[in-house]
Amino acid sequence: MTATPGRRDVAYRRFRFPADLALGSADGVAAGPDGLVIAEPTGAIDHTDPHTGVTARYDQAAWTSPVVGVGFAAHEIVPSWTADTPAGGWLKVEVRGWHEGTPSTGWYVLGHWAAGDTSIHRHSVPGQAGDDARVMVDTLRVAAALVTGWQLRVTLFRRSGAAAGPVLRTAGAVASADAADLADAATDADGGGARGRVLDVPRYAQRLHAGGETRWGGGGDSWCSPTCVSMVLDFWGAGPTPDRYAWVDPPGPRPVVVHAARHCYDHAYAGAGNWAFNTAYAGGHGVDAFVTRLRGLAEAERFVAAGIPLIVSAAFTADQVPGLGYDTRGHLLVLVGFTADGDPVLNDPYALNDEGVRRTVPRGPFEAAWQAGSGGIAYVVRPGSVPLPPAPAQANW
Repeated sequence: MTATPGRRDVAYRRFRFPADLALGSADGVAAGPDGLVIAEPTGAIDHTDPHTGVTARYDQAAWTSPVVGVGFAAHEIVPSWTADTPAGGWLKVEVRGWHEGTPSTGWYVLGHWAAGDTSIHRHSVPGQAGDDARVMVDTLRVAAALVTGWQLRVTLFRRSGAAAGPVLRTAGAVASADAADLADAATDADGGGARGRVLDVPRYAQRLHAGGETRWGGGGDSWCSPTCVSMVLDFWGAGPTPDRYAWVDPPGPRPVVVHAARHCYDHAYAGAGNWAFNTAYAGGHGVDAFVTRLRGLAEAERFVAAGIPLIVSAAFTADQVPGLGYDTRGHLLVLVGFTADGDPVLNDPYALNDEGVRRTVPRGPFEAAWQAGSGGIAYVVRPGSVPLPPAPAQANW
């Protein structure tokens, strides 16, 4: 894969298990029917959960990806994964950079993750910074190193003596060049069939929860990401069943959103907006889910044309995007369609009620807020039976 003149360099690669087991190095893991499992542990550790102080012993095994060359100098790498973690099971996800056949950064931890919060409290790992790179919650940001490839290592942990452990189903990452220095992709003239198409994604207002539950990130005013994930899961008919969120008491206006906030929550970042934790939560509901970056709305139109809504991350001031009259340093919205003229139609959860969620905004200002605010971050969440649109030559999905 090589750099693409005149447009932003973004490349995504994902490994699916058990099919891709042999592409990497297996240290104690083996193919199970649904993914990678611990077969012969390579050792055991005594792990203390930093958020509870509880120490327990865990067997461990790992899978390390091959080196994925991207063909350009990467500025950021964002991993994502899907897995099942029964009680006593969790994952550690690490990334390092490569250049010209040798590691150019050390290993950096991008998450200690479990689907629930009874074994460990899922969390990013703050304080990781070197001359080569540093971790910004869910993102490896390259510093002095030259990184033209990446490698991923996932360690599976199982409570010693437990009958079942985690099942790793997918793992991958998106690498991107600095957005500030490169041009955006050209806009498709006809939108690829997305113009005039609006997907019937349900409308959920996060601010309905502002006066209720305040754990897991402070409550509804901060729950844009899990609210968006809940909208998209319910669009696909894949959301959790009521028995899964019956623990929410009092139930409040929409307990499924409280449930999502709890299960996306990053206990180190102290928020529910960790990108990979949100797609991992979605992936626990029988859908395919990953984080990538898109070069602009022209690429987003391909997903809408394929019937797939996107969750996108933007940052803007109150006067930057007409129709979004508030300030945010980072906000998630669901891109549900486009007008006939190509303006994006959004489900914006930052509304006082469900009726206020649907908003149409001008294309140019919103695209700029999305690209500058997050580098074009998008969560792709869809059933495996729904095909992704054809990827561009420099594949970012």
